[in-house]
Amino acid sequence: MTAPPIGPATAPRWGDSGVPPRRGPVDLPGPDGDNSIAREPLWYAYGAGDDAPEAPPWTWVPQPPPDTHVPPPPPRGGGPRGALPAGTHDRLAALPFPAVPPVTPYAAGPDGDRLGRALVTAFGPRRREPENPYNDHRPYASPRCLFPVHAFVDGGAGMPWRLLEPDRHALTGTPAAPARNVLLTGRYTSVPPAYQWFRGSLVAIELGFVLRSLSLGLELFGVPARLRPPGPDAHTLLPALGLDDAWAWSLPFVVELDGAGPAAGGGGPVPEPPAHLDRTDPALAALIHVNRAQTYGSAPAPLTTAVPEGLGPSAVVPDWAELLWRRHSGRMPRALHGMSGRRARVPAEALDSAARWLSVPPPGPELAAAFAALKVTAVVQGVDGRTDGVHRLREGAAHLLRGDPTAPERLEERYGYGVSPVNGCGIRDAPLTVFLSVRTRELFERLGPAGWGAVQHAAGWAAHGLCLSAAASGLFARPVRAFKEIPTQRVLGLDPDEMVVLSVVVGVPQPTGGALLDLRL
Repeated sequence: MTAPPIGPATAPRWGDSGVPPRRGPVDLPGPDGDNSIAREPLWYAYGAGDDAPEAPPWTWVPQPPPDTHVPPPPPRGGGPRGALPAGTHDRLAALPFPAVPPVTPYAAGPDGDRLGRALVTAFGPRRREPENPYNDHRPYASPRCLFPVHAFVDGGAGMPWRLLEPDRHALTGTPAAPARNVLLTGRYTSVPPAYQWFRGSLVAIELGFVLRSLSLGLELFGVPARLRPPGPDAHTLLPALGLDDAWAWSLPFVVELDGAGPAAGGGGPVPEPPAHLDRTDPALAALIHVNRAQTYGSAPAPLTTAVPEGLGPSAVVPDWAELLWRRHSGRMPRALHGMSGRRARVPAEALDSAARWLSVPPPGPELAAAFAALKVTAVVQGVDGRTDGVHRLREGAAHLLRGDPTAPERLEERYGYGVSPVNGCGIRDAPLTVFLSVRTRELFERLGPAGWGAVQHAAGWAAHGLCLSAAASGLFARPVRAFKEIPTQRVLGLDPDEMVVLSVVVGVPQPTGGALLDLRL
């Protein structure tokens, strides 16, 4: 297969203002290379100051199909395990939605079950869908259900970190003391090599999903905590995890429970990738290099809330257990891929609730600043009391930018996985398709290199809130990155220097008739 030539892209159209915007990355690959995977490293280079970034030589190197990828084995197998507490589902069923219990002081010994239940709430498998090619399903979305982000819990008193194994409902190892820290890190090699440099973004976005899921779990069980982002010495925690491939994992975030001291590091050097990686997988080597620059200077920040204030009751979800059960990404029948949806009007509450969930910032000054830099644009149709077209979502409300009833159909034409004999696509029928975008140059000017990771985490945090909002409205929400970026910018009225970080298709589900096997404990 011959790689397409890499040259100057056709200059994108300006926005609706008719005024030339500030110079954007007009030399990014296009039109054949206007997908997110090809443009991702160029957006990073542009944000870092390169006005005319060139595609890396590996951009067009053929890769094996993603479906042929075999993820590496679990990071640790065998040895003793401690079971997580059973009955968490019953506790969540007793919590009315959207009420949140008060936070109370945490004492690790007698309150150990509270942390265990928060972990089950955040990570525990919910169901298996025999007809779905991707299983099992947890409370948050993950690309291909690969779940590259893992959680570790400290063992106390110099003992090794304990791996959370959600499918086993257990933690590895025998602790010497009650846990006080939860560490989150992502394994890049879990994602198929076909995603190239984009593997870094997928892991960073999922970490944002996981962070909000864990924050919600802790909040529902009243456990106070704070978030410690990766600092200059974050690399010392990777060797402490006892991983054979610590070089392939992202710098960790640590959630410290009330009264916890700093998480103990291993004191070792930065785990270096194998020497052959620059030759065998240069995209992986490059994204790891970028991740090691994603360090923050702030102190630990309290976890505030993952839930918007003042939410009204849901017409379809009575309690938190039902909300987490209902979250899904658009089921397809007969092991087909993609998403299925149907055209139907939805109440104004669906859009109002989405805007409110999208207005809750993540914890910590850097993540909050990156969150504030995100622009939220939504294509809306069939929502009671709203004009079909393009809306801006900000400060918990939706504001009409342009009436355009053709926008959903034009978006579907620009999506990389259209309707086919083996794939469903419900974009033209979706009442809401949300795009999170950012000006990478301004982001880097404000936050430096850490802004790149921070905005991915912030987008994941925001999108998980949108997924929960959709479930509360009886809708599905499917996070995607498969839109062709240049023509999508034109549909939304974005300028050419605005990168789409993440999109979420919110649709009315089709009844598929398939079985749902309950895995909740």
